Amino acid sequence: MITTTDGSAGDADHRQHRRPEPAFARAVAKALGDARAVLDVGAAAGAGAGAGAGAGSYAPADRDVTRVEPAADLPFADDTFDAAMTTFSLHEWDDLERGLAEVRRVTRGPIVVLTFDPDRIERSWLTEYAPEVTAAEARRHPALPRIADALGSDTVTSTPLPIPFTCVDGFSEAYYARPERLLDPGVRRADPAWGLVDEFTVRRSVSALRTALESGEWDRRHGSLRIRPTYEGSLVLVTATPN
Repeated sequence: MITTTDGSAGDADHRQHRRPEPAFARAVAKALGDARAVLDVGAAAGAGAGAGAGAGSYAPADRDVTRVEPAADLPFADDTFDAAMTTFSLHEWDDLERGLAEVRRVTRGPIVVLTFDPDRIERSWLTEYAPEVTAAEARRHPALPRIADALGSDTVTSTPLPIPFTCVDGFSEAYYARPERLLDPGVRRADPAWGLVDEFTVRRSVSALRTALESGEWDRRHGSLRIRPTYEGSLVLVTATPN
């Protein structure tokens, strides 16, 4: 059963290019363990086409899931949920520390966070062609130590999550082996990172990538990625377990 307290519909680009990636969904489900009652924070916001939009909910379909927007005061009693999760939404929270403290208050088990490590975002090959885009993307995500500190006395682990070659959740690194996809305006519109810079910068970046692809420069420098089944980029799975 899924109870939704808030939500928004995604636009056509998001429906086409931002879908939950099965490999990530399996990782989230495993991290949630045997939890039945799960709080999914920020999923409703992530489903739309706003500034932080992602693929929507990664909550397992076989759990009792309650979806809410992040809030400084959640309308639930202490220890209401077996586990909690949030995916691609922390950068949108008005008060990260208080928000995570509230999630911990209402959760007796693990808190699972799917997010990006801002220290690794600019290591992507995309930085060579769109440095302003990756820099802007890195700035908007909270650092992993800040997330860990906000979770207080919990035992917190951060595990890089390999991105599969056929990843269907279309953030930039999902196309690590398919650079031509980023020439598609619809693909770029589905990734909020491209909306963080002005249109002139977007055009210049796309032109640089197109030139590199047409000249063969991209393949000379990064062509080995085309045969890699997975890529370890900036995507991380953070799991916080109460002590």
